[in-house]
Amino acid sequence: MKFSKLINYLQQGNAGLLSHHLEKDPEINNGASLERAVSNQISFLEKGNSLKGCLIKTQADALLLPNDDNLIKEAKSIGVAWGIFNDPRLAFAEVLEILNPEIKPEPSIHKTAVIEEGVCISEGVFIGAHVCIGKNSHIGENCVIHPGVIIYEDVCIGKNSELHANCVIHRRTKLGNRCIIQSNCVIGSEGFGFVPTSEGWRKMPQTGYVLIEDSVEIGSNSTIDRPAVGETKIGEGTKLDNLIQIGHGVHIGKNCAMASQVGIAGGALIGDGVILAGQVGVGNRVHVGDRVIASSKCGIHTDIKPDEVISGFPAMPNKLWLRCSANFKRLPEIVKSIRAMNM
Repeated sequence: MKFSKLINYLQQGNAGLLSHHLEKDPEINNGASLERAVSNQISFLEKGNSLKGCLIKTQADALLLPNDDNLIKEAKSIGVAWGIFNDPRLAFAEVLEILNPEIKPEPSIHKTAVIEEGVCISEGVFIGAHVCIGKNSHIGENCVIHPGVIIYEDVCIGKNSELHANCVIHRRTKLGNRCIIQSNCVIGSEGFGFVPTSEGWRKMPQTGYVLIEDSVEIGSNSTIDRPAVGETKIGEGTKLDNLIQIGHGVHIGKNCAMASQVGIAGGALIGDGVILAGQVGVGNRVHVGDRVIASSKCGIHTDIKPDEVISGFPAMPNKLWLRCSANFKRLPEIVKSIRAMNM
Protein backbone atom coordinates (compact mmCIF):
# COMPACT_ATOMS: atom_id res chain seq x y z
CA MET A 1 0.00 0.00 0.00
CA LYS A 2 1.28 3.46 -0.86
CA PHE A 3 2.28 5.61 2.12
CA SER A 4 -0.08 8.36 0.92
CA LYS A 5 -2.98 5.91 1.16
CA LEU A 6 -1.93 4.91 4.68
CA ILE A 7 -1.92 8.58 5.64
CA ASN A 8 -5.48 8.92 4.37
CA TYR A 9 -6.54 6.03 6.64
CA LEU A 10 -4.63 7.47 9.61
CA GLN A 11 -6.37 10.82 9.25
CA GLN A 12 -9.53 9.00 10.29
CA GLY A 13 -7.83 7.22 13.23
CA ASN A 14 -7.22 8.24 16.83
CA ALA A 15 -3.45 8.87 16.78
CA GLY A 16 -3.78 12.59 15.98
CA LEU A 17 -2.12 13.23 12.61
CA LEU A 18 -0.53 16.70 12.68
CA SER A 19 1.33 16.81 9.37
CA HIS A 20 3.07 14.61 6.84
CA HIS A 21 5.75 14.79 4.15
CA LEU A 22 5.75 12.93 0.84
CA GLU A 23 9.06 13.67 -0.85
CA LYS A 24 8.69 10.05 -1.89
CA ASP A 25 5.56 7.92 -1.82
CA PRO A 26 6.96 4.46 -1.10
CA GLU A 27 5.08 1.20 -1.22
CA ILE A 28 4.69 -0.06 2.36
CA ASN A 29 4.08 -3.76 2.92
CA ASN A 30 4.71 -4.12 6.65
CA GLY A 31 5.99 -2.54 9.84
CA ALA A 32 9.24 -3.13 11.75
CA SER A 33 11.28 -1.77 14.63
CA LEU A 34 13.44 1.26 13.84
CA GLU A 35 16.74 -0.65 13.93
CA ARG A 36 15.49 -3.64 11.88
CA ALA A 37 13.32 -1.96 9.26
CA VAL A 38 14.26 -2.37 5.59
CA SER A 39 12.92 -1.04 2.30
CA ASN A 40 9.13 -1.06 1.93
CA GLN A 41 8.67 -1.06 5.70
CA ILE A 42 7.43 1.59 8.11
CA SER A 43 8.57 2.26 11.68
CA PHE A 44 7.86 4.70 14.51
CA LEU A 45 9.51 6.57 17.34
CA GLU A 46 7.91 7.77 20.57
CA LYS A 47 8.64 11.18 22.06
CA GLY A 48 10.39 9.75 25.11
CA ASN A 49 12.89 7.99 22.84
CA SER A 50 13.63 10.95 20.57
CA LEU A 51 17.42 10.97 20.79
CA LYS A 52 19.40 13.09 18.39
CA GLY A 53 20.81 11.07 15.51
CA CYS A 54 18.65 8.00 16.14
CA LEU A 55 17.08 8.02 12.67
CA ILE A 56 20.26 8.18 10.60
CA LYS A 57 20.87 4.42 10.46
CA THR A 58 17.32 3.24 9.83
CA GLN A 59 16.50 1.65 6.47
CA ALA A 60 12.75 2.23 6.80
CA ASP A 61 11.03 3.89 3.84
CA ALA A 62 8.54 5.74 6.07
CA LEU A 63 8.41 6.93 9.68
CA LEU A 64 5.73 7.84 12.22
CA LEU A 65 7.18 10.51 14.52
CA PRO A 66 6.28 12.75 17.46
CA ASN A 67 6.14 16.52 17.03
CA ASP A 68 9.86 17.17 17.50
CA ASP A 69 11.79 19.66 15.34
CA ASN A 70 15.08 17.74 15.61
CA LEU A 71 13.47 14.51 14.44
CA ILE A 72 11.77 16.26 11.54
CA LYS A 73 15.15 17.68 10.42
CA GLU A 74 16.70 14.20 10.63
CA ALA A 75 13.84 12.66 8.64
CA LYS A 76 14.28 15.31 5.94
CA SER A 77 18.03 14.69 5.82
CA ILE A 78 17.64 10.97 5.09
CA GLY A 79 14.90 11.53 2.51
CA VAL A 80 12.15 9.29 3.92
CA ALA A 81 8.42 9.84 3.95
CA TRP A 82 7.09 10.72 7.38
CA GLY A 83 4.03 11.61 9.39
CA ILE A 84 3.86 13.61 12.63
CA PHE A 85 1.42 12.35 15.28
CA ASN A 86 0.31 13.12 18.81
CA ASP A 87 0.72 9.40 19.50
CA PRO A 88 3.09 7.65 17.04
CA ARG A 89 2.80 4.32 18.84
CA LEU A 90 -0.96 4.30 18.39
CA ALA A 91 -0.49 5.30 14.74
CA PHE A 92 1.85 2.30 14.30
CA ALA A 93 -0.78 -0.01 15.81
CA GLU A 94 -3.35 1.35 13.37
CA VAL A 95 -0.94 0.84 10.46
CA LEU A 96 -0.34 -2.80 11.43
CA GLU A 97 -4.09 -3.39 11.48
CA ILE A 98 -4.44 -1.81 8.03
CA LEU A 99 -1.57 -3.78 6.51
CA ASN A 100 -2.46 -7.07 8.22
CA PRO A 101 -6.26 -7.28 8.26
CA GLU A 102 -7.67 -10.06 10.40
CA ILE A 103 -9.13 -12.93 8.40
CA LYS A 104 -12.17 -14.19 10.24
CA PRO A 105 -13.39 -17.69 9.37
CA GLU A 106 -16.78 -18.08 7.76
CA PRO A 107 -19.58 -19.12 10.13
CA SER A 108 -19.78 -22.90 10.29
CA ILE A 109 -19.72 -25.89 12.64
CA HIS A 110 -17.09 -28.54 11.95
CA LYS A 111 -18.41 -32.08 11.55
CA THR A 112 -16.18 -33.36 14.39
CA ALA A 113 -17.52 -30.87 16.95
CA VAL A 114 -19.47 -32.38 19.85
CA ILE A 115 -22.40 -30.23 20.92
CA GLU A 116 -24.59 -31.53 23.72
CA GLU A 117 -28.30 -30.96 24.26
CA GLY A 118 -29.63 -27.55 25.21
CA VAL A 119 -26.72 -25.60 23.69
CA CYS A 120 -27.71 -22.28 22.11
CA ILE A 121 -25.50 -21.18 19.22
CA SER A 122 -26.24 -17.70 17.88
CA GLU A 123 -25.84 -16.45 14.32
CA GLY A 124 -22.45 -15.97 12.70
CA VAL A 125 -20.56 -18.42 14.93
CA PHE A 126 -17.54 -20.45 13.78
CA ILE A 127 -16.86 -23.71 15.64
CA GLY A 128 -13.67 -25.56 14.69
CA ALA A 129 -12.64 -29.20 14.68
CA HIS A 130 -12.97 -31.32 17.84
CA VAL A 131 -14.63 -28.57 19.89
CA CYS A 132 -16.76 -29.87 22.76
CA ILE A 133 -19.62 -27.78 24.18
CA GLY A 134 -21.46 -28.97 27.29
CA LYS A 135 -25.16 -28.93 28.07
CA ASN A 136 -27.13 -25.69 28.24
CA SER A 137 -24.22 -23.45 27.27
CA HIS A 138 -24.76 -20.30 25.21
CA ILE A 139 -22.48 -19.01 22.44
CA GLY A 140 -23.10 -15.37 21.45
CA GLU A 141 -23.26 -13.90 17.96
CA ASN A 142 -20.16 -13.86 15.74
CA CYS A 143 -17.96 -15.81 18.15
CA VAL A 144 -14.97 -17.78 16.87
CA ILE A 145 -14.26 -21.07 18.65
CA HIS A 146 -10.99 -22.53 17.37
CA PRO A 147 -10.15 -26.27 17.23
CA GLY A 148 -9.86 -28.29 20.41
CA VAL A 149 -11.66 -25.84 22.70
CA ILE A 150 -13.54 -27.45 25.61
CA ILE A 151 -16.58 -25.60 26.97
CA TYR A 152 -18.25 -27.21 29.96
CA GLU A 153 -21.95 -27.11 30.81
CA ASP A 154 -23.87 -23.91 31.64
CA VAL A 155 -21.22 -21.60 30.20
CA CYS A 156 -22.27 -18.26 28.72
CA ILE A 157 -20.04 -16.59 26.10
CA GLY A 158 -20.88 -13.10 24.86
CA LYS A 159 -20.89 -11.64 21.34
CA ASN A 160 -17.80 -11.28 19.14
CA SER A 161 -15.52 -13.23 21.47
CA GLU A 162 -12.70 -15.48 20.28
CA LEU A 163 -11.45 -18.63 21.99
CA HIS A 164 -8.14 -19.95 20.65
CA ALA A 165 -7.11 -23.57 20.28
CA ASN A 166 -7.26 -25.93 23.26
CA CYS A 167 -8.43 -23.46 25.90
CA VAL A 168 -10.82 -24.84 28.53
CA ILE A 169 -13.83 -22.98 29.93
CA HIS A 170 -15.25 -24.69 33.02
CA ARG A 171 -18.86 -24.89 34.12
CA ARG A 172 -20.96 -21.79 34.83
CA THR A 173 -18.24 -19.41 33.60
CA LYS A 174 -19.63 -16.16 32.20
CA LEU A 175 -17.58 -14.56 29.43
CA GLY A 176 -18.45 -11.07 28.18
CA ASN A 177 -18.52 -9.51 24.73
CA ARG A 178 -15.36 -8.99 22.63
CA CYS A 179 -13.17 -11.15 24.85
CA ILE A 180 -10.07 -12.94 23.55
CA ILE A 181 -8.89 -16.12 25.27
CA GLN A 182 -5.54 -17.39 24.02
CA SER A 183 -4.47 -21.01 23.57
CA ASN A 184 -4.31 -23.42 26.52
CA CYS A 185 -5.87 -20.93 28.90
CA VAL A 186 -8.01 -22.49 31.67
CA ILE A 187 -10.88 -20.47 33.10
CA GLY A 188 -13.06 -21.61 35.97
CA SER A 189 -11.02 -24.55 37.21
CA GLU A 190 -11.33 -25.50 40.88
CA GLY A 191 -9.80 -23.12 43.39
CA PHE A 192 -7.11 -24.43 45.72
CA GLY A 193 -9.36 -25.03 48.71
CA PHE A 194 -8.64 -27.67 51.37
CA VAL A 195 -9.50 -27.93 55.07
CA PRO A 196 -6.85 -29.43 57.40
CA THR A 197 -8.16 -32.28 59.55
CA SER A 198 -6.62 -34.91 61.81
CA GLU A 199 -6.92 -37.34 58.93
CA GLY A 200 -5.36 -35.07 56.30
CA TRP A 201 -6.64 -32.50 53.85
CA ARG A 202 -10.39 -32.38 53.31
CA LYS A 203 -11.44 -30.90 49.95
CA MET A 204 -13.59 -27.75 50.05
CA PRO A 205 -16.16 -27.96 47.24
CA GLN A 206 -15.62 -25.13 44.76
CA THR A 207 -19.21 -24.23 43.88
CA GLY A 208 -18.64 -20.66 42.64
CA TYR A 209 -17.95 -19.39 39.14
CA VAL A 210 -15.78 -17.01 37.12
CA LEU A 211 -17.11 -13.78 35.62
CA ILE A 212 -15.10 -12.21 32.78
CA GLU A 213 -16.45 -8.80 31.75
CA ASP A 214 -16.39 -7.22 28.26
CA SER A 215 -13.19 -6.64 26.24
CA VAL A 216 -10.93 -8.73 28.49
CA GLU A 217 -7.93 -10.50 26.92
CA ILE A 218 -6.25 -13.44 28.64
CA GLY A 219 -2.88 -14.82 27.52
CA SER A 220 -1.81 -18.37 26.76
CA ASN A 221 -1.45 -20.86 29.63
CA SER A 222 -3.03 -18.51 32.16
CA THR A 223 -5.42 -19.92 34.76
CA ILE A 224 -8.33 -18.34 36.60
CA ASP A 225 -9.84 -20.36 39.45
CA ARG A 226 -13.43 -20.43 40.63
CA PRO A 227 -14.09 -20.02 44.39
CA ALA A 228 -15.87 -22.18 46.93
CA VAL A 229 -18.77 -19.68 46.87
CA GLY A 230 -19.42 -16.47 44.99
CA GLU A 231 -17.34 -15.38 42.02
CA THR A 232 -13.88 -14.67 40.72
CA LYS A 233 -14.17 -11.51 38.63
CA ILE A 234 -12.03 -9.89 35.91
CA GLY A 235 -13.15 -6.33 35.16
CA GLU A 236 -13.93 -4.78 31.80
CA GLY A 237 -10.99 -3.95 29.56
CA THR A 238 -8.38 -5.74 31.66
CA LYS A 239 -5.48 -7.40 29.81
CA LEU A 240 -3.61 -10.43 31.19
CA ASP A 241 -0.36 -11.74 29.72
CA ASN A 242 0.69 -15.39 29.38
CA LEU A 243 1.33 -17.65 32.39
CA ILE A 244 -0.70 -15.75 34.96
CA GLN A 245 -2.42 -17.37 37.95
CA ILE A 246 -5.56 -15.75 39.39
CA GLY A 247 -6.68 -17.44 42.59
CA HIS A 248 -10.20 -18.22 43.78
CA GLY A 249 -12.42 -15.30 44.74
CA VAL A 250 -10.07 -12.62 43.37
CA HIS A 251 -11.72 -9.45 42.09
CA ILE A 252 -9.76 -7.45 39.50
CA GLY A 253 -11.00 -4.01 38.43
CA LYS A 254 -11.37 -2.38 35.04
CA ASN A 255 -8.56 -1.62 32.58
CA CYS A 256 -5.79 -3.33 34.53
CA ALA A 257 -2.68 -4.74 32.84
CA MET A 258 -0.63 -7.65 34.18
CA ALA A 259 2.58 -9.06 32.69
CA SER A 260 3.71 -12.67 32.56
CA GLN A 261 4.00 -14.82 35.70
CA VAL A 262 1.94 -12.56 37.95
CA GLY A 263 0.35 -14.59 40.73
CA ILE A 264 -2.62 -13.39 42.78
CA ALA A 265 -3.67 -15.36 45.84
CA GLY A 266 -7.26 -16.10 46.78
CA GLY A 267 -9.57 -13.30 47.90
CA ALA A 268 -7.32 -10.42 46.80
CA LEU A 269 -9.02 -7.25 45.58
CA ILE A 270 -7.33 -5.32 42.77
CA GLY A 271 -8.61 -1.84 41.91
CA ASP A 272 -9.13 -0.17 38.54
CA GLY A 273 -6.21 0.75 36.28
CA VAL A 274 -3.64 -1.29 38.22
CA ILE A 275 -0.41 -2.29 36.44
CA LEU A 276 1.52 -5.33 37.68
CA ALA A 277 4.86 -6.04 35.99
CA GLY A 278 6.34 -9.51 35.49
CA GLN A 279 6.43 -11.98 38.40
CA VAL A 280 4.61 -9.72 40.85
CA GLY A 281 3.00 -11.68 43.67
CA VAL A 282 -0.10 -10.53 45.58
CA GLY A 283 -0.89 -12.15 48.92
CA ASN A 284 -4.11 -13.65 50.18
CA ARG A 285 -6.94 -11.11 50.69
CA VAL A 286 -4.68 -8.11 50.05
CA HIS A 287 -6.35 -4.93 48.75
CA VAL A 288 -4.48 -3.08 45.98
CA GLY A 289 -5.87 0.40 45.33
CA ASP A 290 -6.77 2.00 42.03
CA ARG A 291 -3.96 2.94 39.62
CA VAL A 292 -1.19 1.27 41.63
CA ILE A 293 1.94 0.41 39.62
CA ALA A 294 4.10 -2.49 40.86
CA SER A 295 7.52 -3.14 39.32
CA SER A 296 8.86 -6.60 38.45
CA LYS A 297 9.11 -9.29 41.17
CA CYS A 298 7.36 -7.06 43.68
CA GLY A 299 5.91 -8.94 46.66
CA ILE A 300 2.65 -7.37 47.87
CA HIS A 301 1.76 -8.70 51.32
CA THR A 302 -0.16 -5.75 52.79
CA ASP A 303 -2.81 -3.36 51.48
CA ILE A 304 -1.59 -0.68 49.06
CA LYS A 305 -3.22 2.76 48.83
CA PRO A 306 -4.38 4.14 45.46
CA ASP A 307 -1.86 5.77 43.09
CA GLU A 308 1.22 4.27 44.76
CA VAL A 309 4.26 3.18 42.75
CA ILE A 310 5.85 0.24 44.56
CA SER A 311 8.87 -2.05 44.24
CA GLY A 312 10.77 -4.69 46.17
CA PHE A 313 10.10 -7.65 48.41
CA PRO A 314 8.26 -6.90 50.58
CA ALA A 315 6.72 -4.07 48.59
CA MET A 316 7.62 -0.50 49.53
CA PRO A 317 7.43 2.90 47.80
CA ASN A 318 9.55 2.85 44.66
CA LYS A 319 11.76 5.80 45.67
CA LEU A 320 12.60 4.14 49.00
CA TRP A 321 13.35 0.86 47.23
CA LEU A 322 15.75 2.61 44.85
CA ARG A 323 17.61 4.17 47.79
CA CYS A 324 17.81 0.81 49.55
CA SER A 325 18.95 -1.11 46.49
CA ALA A 326 21.64 1.49 45.82
CA ASN A 327 23.15 0.63 49.21
CA PHE A 328 22.90 -3.17 49.02
CA LYS A 329 26.35 -3.57 47.47
CA ARG A 330 27.81 -1.39 50.22
CA LEU A 331 26.45 -3.54 53.06
CA PRO A 332 29.73 -5.43 53.71
CA GLU A 333 31.59 -2.13 53.90
CA ILE A 334 28.96 -0.61 56.21
CA VAL A 335 29.01 -3.67 58.51
CA LYS A 336 32.80 -3.54 58.64
CA SER A 337 32.68 0.15 59.61
CA ILE A 338 30.10 -0.50 62.35
CA ARG A 339 32.23 -3.34 63.81
CA ALA A 340 35.28 -1.09 63.79
CA MET A 341 33.36 1.58 65.71
CA ASN A 342 32.37 -0.93 68.39
CA MET A 343 35.86 -2.26 68.97
